[in-house]
Amino acid sequence: MKKSSLSTKLTLSDLYNDDTIYTSRPSYVSNPWLAPEEHQSNFLTGRELLIANEMSVIVHEACVTDKLAQLFEMIGTKIPNNIYKFNDKSSYELLLQKLAHEEDKRIFFQYIHDEQILAKAYYALDKDVFVALNNKAKIPQWTNGRFLPQRQVVDIQDFEDAVNQWHFPFVIKPGDELPTAGGYGVMICYNNEDLAQAKKRVAQAKDDTNSLIIEQKIEAVANYCVQFAYSKKNGLQYIGSAEQLTNKYGFYNGNQNAQHVPEVVIEAGKEIMRNGIKEGFIGIAGFDLLIDNIGEVYAIDLNFRQNGSTSMLLLEPTLTDGYHKFYSYIAPNNNEQFFQTICKYIQKGVLFPLSYYDGDWYKDRNVSSRFGCIWHAKSKQQVKAYEQAFLNEIE
Repeated sequence: MKKSSLSTKLTLSDLYNDDTIYTSRPSYVSNPWLAPEEHQSNFLTGRELLIANEMSVIVHEACVTDKLAQLFEMIGTKIPNNIYKFNDKSSYELLLQKLAHEEDKRIFFQYIHDEQILAKAYYALDKDVFVALNNKAKIPQWTNGRFLPQRQVVDIQDFEDAVNQWHFPFVIKPGDELPTAGGYGVMICYNNEDLAQAKKRVAQAKDDTNSLIIEQKIEAVANYCVQFAYSKKNGLQYIGSAEQLTNKYGFYNGNQNAQHVPEVVIEAGKEIMRNGIKEGFIGIAGFDLLIDNIGEVYAIDLNFRQNGSTSMLLLEPTLTDGYHKFYSYIAPNNNEQFFQTICKYIQKGVLFPLSYYDGDWYKDRNVSSRFGCIWHAKSKQQVKAYEQAFLNEIE
């Protein structure tokens, strides 16, 4: 396979065995804390193509149409040929089973799947370890009891009594291994109205969730996703940090590169990563670490898996020096106009394509295209202006 001309700090194939295949799709089986909208879940499968290198990746067919080929050509690269395609639930699940049972492959799951889909013996990373490391209730175990906001883990049936003892603002999140993403499973409560909404969500999830976490809301001056990679061959590497862009309710609005990360934050992340490695973790992990106005570090979420901004950090050598922002967009009305506008900004050298979910692949219904990318320019002001112009043009 022709190596891409893109320069990266490290690629996924540097970390995993040759028999490992990567899937970043959440399972089709629903989870109350990760509303897996079908097109969004399919779109996620294309996100790591440029950092996979020789690692095989499972992707939805709509992620690898000629539209993506055109975008990649503009940055001097090609769609990798070591990909396995699916197009719906049954073709996805059959593909996983065929790769495992007939080709003796191991699957690296970004999100755990049900045993009925694939037995845990076929996980590239021990499933029980993966589940434990990503269980929010176990965060104190992986932080050595440090870097913790005040928190209480309660059985779901005791939640109402417990939460009434707390003073606003506080945060509620699931206390088990069910994955959340983009802030969807995190409920920040500033007042009684927020709490009433949270109670509704909790009631809807009561059949799938045993425990909840109630946690002090930290007034942060910065919110970092601090990322590390580990393999037996390469050892532990710090690959960089991205600042999370969120609204006051914790909903995700992308990431920007963080150029001056306090050493205390990196060291806290390293300590957590070492604990994961002791359990048997390999691969890339990103930890959401806050720092407050007196320089205290708090661990609010540990993702022992790739993060949205991982590609931005690994592809940094290819990007313009300066300000980088990772985000994704959905075509507001016209897929063709959306695509042409994307091309225009890539040609300007300020927009770097990661993934494109081609809504026009669907012939029987209207589906909006989606685009994952990195803005890159000398300054944040420049990127802001380009992004605003882009948004105006796709309307």
